[in-house]
Amino acid sequence: MFATRTLLIVTKHRKEQVIAPLLKQALGVNCIVADGFDTDKLGTFTGEVEREDDALVTLRRKCDEGMQAFKCDLVVASEGSFGPHPSVFFAAADDELLMLVDKQNNLEIIARELSLETNFSSAEICNHEQLEKFLELACFPSHAVIIRKSRNSNEGIIKGITDANQLFKLSEEYLEKYGSYTIETDMRAMHNPKRMNVIAKAAEKLVEKIKSLCPQCSLPGFGVTEVRKGLPCELCGFGTASTLSHIYTCAGCTYTEEKLYPNGVQAENPMYCNICNP
Repeated sequence: MFATRTLLIVTKHRKEQVIAPLLKQALGVNCIVADGFDTDKLGTFTGEVEREDDALVTLRRKCDEGMQAFKCDLVVASEGSFGPHPSVFFAAADDELLMLVDKQNNLEIIARELSLETNFSSAEICNHEQLEKFLELACFPSHAVIIRKSRNSNEGIIKGITDANQLFKLSEEYLEKYGSYTIETDMRAMHNPKRMNVIAKAAEKLVEKIKSLCPQCSLPGFGVTEVRKGLPCELCGFGTASTLSHIYTCAGCTYTEEKLYPNGVQAENPMYCNICNP
């Protein structure tokens, strides 16, 4: 279905470095990059352009506009979001979506990687000691940083800083000019190796999902569409909030299949039971 076809990778931030090798080897496609396509027009992490839609809608727009601009019928793109982890409180998370669209076969396949492996953070800097502390947590200089006048202002914004001498000089200038300034991690993929690693994991999941064929019609992308809770407690037998099964659905023929105990256990520890351990 994909061998020898041209696959357009829609990115401005060098994501093809981790996406192209995987998809080329797994699918036999010839990868090209959407040179000159400005993905920032759909939203930037620093807020100059607000993302109008959620990550999935934005990702779909990125694929559609890329295909129209480059006259391709096979495209892949990714979209990342950063913020608090949905279940690990007080921890930041990188939520990456990767989508492959095949117009020739009317196919859309999506993979997701939610990771705690991120340096996503920001801080208000008033002195050199605060800057040093932030830089250590931000993995500087292997990971770039951004500075600006304040969190809600784009005045004086400078991105992609990886040179310590440049940063310390700018810090002195901003402290003298503004009294304080905001520093944040640069989350663009080419400036953030941690994020690039998460995108690579999402690409691996995408390959796995593409290779997962529907048992009924053999269409690629037979993947999990629903997670059902209710794994029984091994002590009292009542259902817990832990995963009991995964529901797989074909995007083509709508064939559905339930796979029990996806985590390899048939009962949950009583410590996670609301009855045994309320």
